[in-house]
Amino acid sequence: MKLFSVVEEPIDVNQYQQLVLNEHQGAIVTFTGHVREWTHGTKTVHLEYEAYTPMAEKMMAQIGAEIEERWPGVMTAMAHRIGHLNISDIAVVIVTSSPHRKNAYEANAYAIERIKEIVPIWKKEVWEDGEEWIGDTKQYHPDVEEEQ
Repeated sequence: MKLFSVVEEPIDVNQYQQLVLNEHQGAIVTFTGHVREWTHGTKTVHLEYEAYTPMAEKMMAQIGAEIEERWPGVMTAMAHRIGHLNISDIAVVIVTSSPHRKNAYEANAYAIERIKEIVPIWKKEVWEDGEEWIGDTKQYHPDVEEEQ
């Protein structure tokens, strides 16, 4: 198992926690992002994720390096799932550990924001009455119209 992974199978949170647990770490913070049923009043049926996997894993490793530089001693593991995800499925897990809790919390919050900024993963929301690729996906899915 890798510290930074794009996976197609359900995410086992415990496996990622074990990757950053050792005798020096006194705190572990775990964030899981789940598929929610309602977004801005629209009912979601399911989500579909795509990724440029080699680059996505490289960029997640970059985030881990940024965290290590900014918060020395913090260890990071993360995974993002791709493919068809149902309501309540885990789409992303980020686990940070450190000798003290504050750095683990701060690093974890930093990681999710950076994933959204730089990791090439795209989401299609499928609703009861339609579907749409969310994010900057037009260059990869030319059939998607830009929002006005």
